[in-house]
Amino acid sequence: MDRTLVIAKPDAVARGLAGEVLARLERKGLRLVAAELRTLDRETAARHYAEHEGKPFFQDLIAFITRSPAMFMVVEGPADTWKVVRTLMGATNPAEAAPGTIRGDLGTEMTENLVHGSDGPESARREIGIFFPALAG
Repeated sequence: MDRTLVIAKPDAVARGLAGEVLARLERKGLRLVAAELRTLDRETAARHYAEHEGKPFFQDLIAFITRSPAMFMVVEGPADTWKVVRTLMGATNPAEAAPGTIRGDLGTEMTENLVHGSDGPESARREIGIFFPALAG
């Protein structure tokens, strides 16, 4: 089985959509391995978004992800589960996301696009290690 990290971001939690995000993952056949509702500290957020450090939007990204609770989840499924999750999420910009995707159906703004999913197997391992160290490996 393959695992990946999914985050129902603070906007999803504030809008009461964390359960909908999880339900869509489960309806697709993915299995929830771990989940925790938490408010991130700036240091952990900076580790998570390290590849964006120095970019103009970095500080806004950190402020957004740390502003209120988010739901952090590890889901498991077949090979390349990360691709399944990314397809379910839809395009980063909700205005361009296909109907039937999380962002296409529920998102309205590029900066508050509801959900994060690891973008590859290496990212999944790194991100799971940050948020669920007991599952890293």
